[in-house]
Amino acid sequence: MRTIAIASDHGGVELRALLARDLAEWGWGVLDLGTDGPASVDYPDFAVKVAGALKSGQAERGLLLCGTGIGISIAANRFVHVRAALVHDAFGARMARQHNDANVLVMGARVIGPEVARDCLKIFLETAFEGGRHAGRVAKLSDNA
Repeated sequence: MRTIAIASDHGGVELRALLARDLAEWGWGVLDLGTDGPASVDYPDFAVKVAGALKSGQAERGLLLCGTGIGISIAANRFVHVRAALVHDAFGARMARQHNDANVLVMGARVIGPEVARDCLKIFLETAFEGGRHAGRVAKLSDNA
């Protein structure tokens, strides 16, 4: 079974719960890394948890949510093995995979509706990386030079 690590700050708790149920229905193993309630927490801590799950091999993909998606995507992209893409629609989700080989989907729970979020997640999980001319560009994203 393929596994996705999911996490959010307090702004994404409700949407994360909804998407976790969808993921299970779609046959994905869900590694839920929190947070568990509405109390204010720091979004970078949850980006670190998902990055760790990807690095250790506990998960092959990630999903991160915060209020806008901006802060948590910045935090996640500090890690060389993470390609986190903040998306707002199905086209962005598709391109994140096809052209950027993104391994973490990021959405803003306060700016995206649940149906659009579901569509984005499903497309993100079902879309393959095209490779080809994009492969060299993606390789540069992990270049420490």
